[in-house]
Amino acid sequence: MEDQVKTTQEELDTLKSLGALKDRLMTMNPVDAAEELAKLQDKDQLILVFRLLHKDQAASIFTYLDKDLHRYIVEGISNTERNEVFKRLAFDDAVDFLEELPANMVNVILSDASPEKRALINKALEYKENSAGSIMTVEYVSLLETMTIREALAHIRKSGIDKETIYNCFVTGPGRKLVGVVSLRRLILASEEETVQSIMTTNIVHAYTYDDQEEVARKFQDYDLNAMPVVDNEDRIVGIITIDDIVDVIEAENTEDFEKMAALKPSEDEYLKTSIFRLARNRIVWLLILMISATFTGAVISHYQHLINSAAILAAFIPMLMDTGGNCGSQASTLVIRGMAVGEIELGNWFSVLWREFRVGILVALALTAVNFVRMRFFSTVKYTDAVPEGRVELIVTISLFCTIVCAKLIGCTLPMAAKRVHADPALMASPMLTTIVDALSLTIYFAIAGTLINIA
Repeated sequence: MEDQVKTTQEELDTLKSLGALKDRLMTMNPVDAAEELAKLQDKDQLILVFRLLHKDQAASIFTYLDKDLHRYIVEGISNTERNEVFKRLAFDDAVDFLEELPANMVNVILSDASPEKRALINKALEYKENSAGSIMTVEYVSLLETMTIREALAHIRKSGIDKETIYNCFVTGPGRKLVGVVSLRRLILASEEETVQSIMTTNIVHAYTYDDQEEVARKFQDYDLNAMPVVDNEDRIVGIITIDDIVDVIEAENTEDFEKMAALKPSEDEYLKTSIFRLARNRIVWLLILMISATFTGAVISHYQHLINSAAILAAFIPMLMDTGGNCGSQASTLVIRGMAVGEIELGNWFSVLWREFRVGILVALALTAVNFVRMRFFSTVKYTDAVPEGRVELIVTISLFCTIVCAKLIGCTLPMAAKRVHADPALMASPMLTTIVDALSLTIYFAIAGTLINIA
């Protein structure tokens, strides 16, 4: 009996604490509330608190939860509750949410949606992944060019409450074709008797539904936009993209580039929520490729084995040459890749980039070889032999280092642009692949110069 009373008291305490959590969440920003809700260790309690929230607040918080919690909540609440949340999600958030769910659950949710919303969502789901159409929302304010300012403001008051943004209103002409854009500020300050056509801006920056999201993000950055209209092949407006979605796109694209530059297969999942087997699978392919490609480096060393045998001291400087060449090449490739990503460098700038990196390589090579010469001359612990005199080794290493640095800079800037030319991702030509190429080249240069100067001796 005492155990039963104790259990009941614990349940009451739990309900009281969850009620307090619900009250606290209702006063918080949805982003902070989602973070607080995700901290609950007991997922059943999470669903209970979610059910206690007001439906509008629940939908706002739901948007900022990760997809694992999305799925858990959707599977844990009733069809009625699920549909209530879904109805309150912004259109683009609803599309993103459906893309995460299995097909059978998508069909259940869409079956309860209105025919108009279902048709719009089905159309959005058909757009190619990472295209402008896949990230746009259809919740925007559209005005007719023949409207007066009074009519336009009345229309915004009536329809704007459930739109993604009302700060920029897009103007259409016959056939729903996009003809202009007008800000809410201009509408408020204009005379009520004027027409929308008289105050709208006709020079519109827009995207097509099939445009790549990275190109759309670049336009947002170039033109400092808050929203951009999306049109079809006949220039009819079909949706808009807002800055909050573009921030997510920029983060995702940058993450993908970083992962490719580190020889990783890009993944959308969070690190701590990805299984070790998937983490290994994402890494092992490129590691295998790079390991096998190192065969070229081994082949170079094997080819000059006789030289190493006769002058073993040469082997002491191989790591320094390879590391310096790889680092110099990576610097150049990183700058070029980033320049192409933000639109600062085009394929037509190839010769300018090459000439610039050549001069940079010369300056860097002069500085590094000078420091290395002093290091070898006064601080080196390597023991020289009669086979290769001390001064001859310094000359070989200095010339080899100079040539390696200049060549690495040229290769580092050329490979990403060559990849772009053949429609490959420039990020693939970054550090790992580049280092393998530069390693083989630096060894070839080193042994070729060593063989020549030793024979001269």
